[in-house]
Amino acid sequence: MICLIGLPGVGKSTVGRHLARSLSCRFVDSDAEIEKRLGCTIREYFEREGEASFRDVEQAVIAELAGLGEGVLATGGGAVLRDANRQALRDASTVFYLRSKPEDLFRRLRHDTHRPLLQVRDPLRKLRELFMQRDPLYRRMAHFTIDTGRPSIPNLVNMILMQLELAGLVDPALVPSPVEPRVLET
Repeated sequence: MICLIGLPGVGKSTVGRHLARSLSCRFVDSDAEIEKRLGCTIREYFEREGEASFRDVEQAVIAELAGLGEGVLATGGGAVLRDANRQALRDASTVFYLRSKPEDLFRRLRHDTHRPLLQVRDPLRKLRELFMQRDPLYRRMAHFTIDTGRPSIPNLVNMILMQLELAGLVDPALVPSPVEPRVLET
């Protein structure tokens, strides 16, 4: 299994769907699975039951998903907060940390109303706090770190595929070869 971790809004779900398609395997989003089981959005559950209760549900779902075998799993940004989650995911999968600066994430998320931890007066400050708290956990947990910066989704997927190929974890035939530069004639 390949697991994608990182801060909220870094692109785990989008990259995960594309990566799974490239590898012809199953894609699972842990937050989507949690919402199915809860019968409501994570934001609604957070407001009603609190973060600690949500993290209990998240831990149970991640323990189950970690045992699924082959596929691509995108986790919620806070999945790394519990040691049990970190251990289960690291033991059962190849973990990629999609790393992005808080300022880049803020540009992407400034109008988002669905992420409970960012529904605060100063979301950029919150993203900086989350980065300071979680970046060391993501780094310790990851087998590979991909700086997302501004590359397109296909480029991020190709970076992951190349890392998997170099590690001998995927068939090289699945990794696109670099595009030859074209010279424009004038």
